[in-house]
Amino acid sequence: MCWNLTPSPDYAPTPKQTRGESELAKALFSVTRMTDSTCAVPVEKAINGLPGIHEAVVDVLTNRAQVLYYPSLINEERIRETIEKVGFQATLIKDDTIERSTQVCKIRISGMTCTSCSSTIESALKAISGVQNAQVALATEKAEVHYNPKFVSYSQLLQVIEETGFEGTLISSGDNINKIELKVDGVDTDHSLNMIEKSLQVLPGVQEVEIYPELSKVSISYEPDMAGPRTFISVIESTGSGHFKATIYPREGEETGRQQEIKQYYKFFVWSLVFTIPVFLTSMVFMYIPGIKMVLDTKLVNMMTVGMMLRWELSTPVQFIIGRRFYIGAYKALRHGSANMDVLVALGTNSAYFYSVYSVLRAAYSKDFKGTDFFETSSMLISFILVGKYLEVLAKGKTSEAIAKLMDLAAETAVLLTLDDEGNVINEQEIDSRLIQKNDVIKIIPGAKVASDGYVLWGESHVNESMITGEARPVSKRKGDTVIGGTVNENGMLRIKATRVGSDSALSQIVQLVESAQMAKAPVQKFADHISKYFVPLVIMLSFSTWLAWFLAGRFHSYPKSWIPSSMSSFELALQFGISVMVIACPCALGLATPTAVMVGTGVGASQGVLIKGGQALESTHKVNCIIFDKTGTLTVGKPVVVDTQLLKNMELREFYVNSEHPLAKAIVTYAKKFVADKENPAWPEAQDFISITGNGVKAVVQNKEIIVGNKSLMLDQNIAIPASAEDILAQAEGMAQTGILVSIDREVAGVLAISDPLKPGAQEVISILKSMKIKSIVVTGDNWGTANAIGKEVGIETVIAEAKPEDKAKKVREFQAAGYTVAMVGDGINDSPALVAADVGMAIGAGTDIAIEAADIVLMKSNLEDVITAIDLSRKTFSRIRLNYVWALGYNMLGIPIAAGVIFPFTGFRLPPWTAGAAMAASSVSVVCSSLLLKYYKRPHKLNNLDLHGIQIE
Repeated sequence: MCWNLTPSPDYAPTPKQTRGESELAKALFSVTRMTDSTCAVPVEKAINGLPGIHEAVVDVLTNRAQVLYYPSLINEERIRETIEKVGFQATLIKDDTIERSTQVCKIRISGMTCTSCSSTIESALKAISGVQNAQVALATEKAEVHYNPKFVSYSQLLQVIEETGFEGTLISSGDNINKIELKVDGVDTDHSLNMIEKSLQVLPGVQEVEIYPELSKVSISYEPDMAGPRTFISVIESTGSGHFKATIYPREGEETGRQQEIKQYYKFFVWSLVFTIPVFLTSMVFMYIPGIKMVLDTKLVNMMTVGMMLRWELSTPVQFIIGRRFYIGAYKALRHGSANMDVLVALGTNSAYFYSVYSVLRAAYSKDFKGTDFFETSSMLISFILVGKYLEVLAKGKTSEAIAKLMDLAAETAVLLTLDDEGNVINEQEIDSRLIQKNDVIKIIPGAKVASDGYVLWGESHVNESMITGEARPVSKRKGDTVIGGTVNENGMLRIKATRVGSDSALSQIVQLVESAQMAKAPVQKFADHISKYFVPLVIMLSFSTWLAWFLAGRFHSYPKSWIPSSMSSFELALQFGISVMVIACPCALGLATPTAVMVGTGVGASQGVLIKGGQALESTHKVNCIIFDKTGTLTVGKPVVVDTQLLKNMELREFYVNSEHPLAKAIVTYAKKFVADKENPAWPEAQDFISITGNGVKAVVQNKEIIVGNKSLMLDQNIAIPASAEDILAQAEGMAQTGILVSIDREVAGVLAISDPLKPGAQEVISILKSMKIKSIVVTGDNWGTANAIGKEVGIETVIAEAKPEDKAKKVREFQAAGYTVAMVGDGINDSPALVAADVGMAIGAGTDIAIEAADIVLMKSNLEDVITAIDLSRKTFSRIRLNYVWALGYNMLGIPIAAGVIFPFTGFRLPPWTAGAAMAASSVSVVCSSLLLKYYKRPHKLNNLDLHGIQIE
């Protein structure tokens, strides 16, 4: 099975810009047979899914397709063939070469705390001349920027991110390009660096070379079809005449950055405790120990005591050194016209700290001042917020465990074989799997992981592919069969030829799809983004209003003096209420409610074999109340077999159906092989003037006879009379859920073939469960009415639509949408692509065509119908969790802020000190992340565990 599970990009993928001239070609095609705007979508998606495509635009009105592509990666003939595979005729009109204009870079960003941070970065990037679009995801801590390298470089993008107060690290600056990092020892001069850079730049396929002298690291971006890492190592070592030693650079990545952030927060928290604990003890504990209290109350200058001075000295490092990150974040946010959590923390802690400084200084100059300080408030606030951020980063790291587990499937090492001209092994070498190049021959021993996508050159074995395809039973592999990297070889030894390496491998594409899904925002996230714009300014206003209200109430004696603690004045009580309001408000919990749940949900889906392409798909799926199923390959196994033949005269049709790729054609050819001596290499008479008539059948001339094979509609269109005996045979076959195929020789019906395609295991149970979920099921198929009705009856679907062309399927989808349904389309073939695109949610069977997979919103990797239910149920559970997160985040703020403002204080005497409010704020965001993490324990509906999913053996 050949997988191409690259996610549907919002923008066309573009290779990385070279240091020299980089050419982009423009091809114009005439595309016929397009009937409406829905026809353009599958053509565009099919072309954009090809490697080396920059952009494809299809105009139905003019029947033209304009394609921008890179000639070094793809040619116009392959583009034309792809258009025709979708079901349309294409002719090349014009081919020009122009200069490339757009690149896509991905950046890892650290230091974001809430949606206000991500919005600030997004706005700053979009404001740059040359940036076409920018998307920043808070939960994944990544940004994707589409930019024109003529006007701005990715280094400038990183600089802008740093200017907003965050740290950016480049992940990649282009798509469809592999990147390898090498460690080079022995380089000690600038001349040596220049030699290495120049020697690599001249290699074919090398896009970019970056050298980091302080790390002894060389980063190379290249096209895997033209170059590879072992070539780079050889060139580097030969350049230094043996003085340079190049090796693969130690694995780094997102997990390394996450661990560094965790360590940083932990270090800050520990240092804050070193100072905060003594401050807390001197203000809250030692005051009740007579001997220590006497020492702390010793006056130094006038009313300034030892305790005051000690707390001032201990809290100052916490405020300005350990808390420095809050000042920087607040300054950068305000400078760019926004306000985030750092602003609230900085204002709250500074209010407490500088009022305390005022109290200490006034005590030093006064002989009767009896005010108190709040140094413990500022230092404890910062400590609690740091421990909250530490726990939050720990929890957020667990939301991306699904990707880490997928990446762990990749083999660490590989056994590289060197063969002579006769195919004999002359050398074996164990290498890092990242050093595998295209067309390498790899040895896979029993029990080892398959190191790369490829095909078997020699040997027989069984391979466990459950971790990639979900197929529970080991799959037999022999010469010519494809293998997938990351799967496990069970028993025999294999030699494979690597075909797709690096980012082109199936495993890498699955990881990219999941990462892309976690980057994309769900529409419901707009709610939090909208609130975050006004949240912080509103909280500051509420905080000031709270202080002012309590201050004026105290000044005008509007409440009893007994409400004021003995150690405070009315001003200080008002100040405490104001600070509590400022620090208890938490925009982080609101901002994390959706992205963390989407991250965990898409990760869980991937582990269940359901690849969901982003928050939009996840949100739409939970609303689905109508599912349209294709028949062949979706409800049925997709491996039709000839079960009966009725000859009305002598005929021979096997020779021209070899030319057709339709499943029914393959079934006929397989059946015909039973009647030839050499079943492996049968000799067929040559078919001439072969014509495939989409959705109906084929025509050809064989041995000077015109032969037409197809359905009843084709015969009628060709004005061929259908005898009553053939009509009876067709009716009988259709009544048994079989497809009847007519054969005409020289315009006379010569026979009927009955072809059966068994239902998939558990199909009836799945439809029954969908009914119990109040979801309407429909069959839309290109097959005849008799067969379609029989299948519908057998599986339990009441609404059946037959003899539908690809464009008819899309129209039916729109009709049900117009009737008020949220429609999901489940299909596997090219002819399902228009309907998959038109549906609210397109679900592609993983064993289907690459075009169907590209057009879909969800890919069901196991090709099991039960995963349709899993996808819907997971989506519903995820959005229930998102709603719960929002209820908690909003409820926390709506209850917490009034309590912190002292609304219940007059009735209960309960007051929330600022440091307690800060601890509550830290706990709120952690609780939202932990709530989302509960999705990791998702179990599919228990009804699915009782399905009989035994395999079907077809003889």
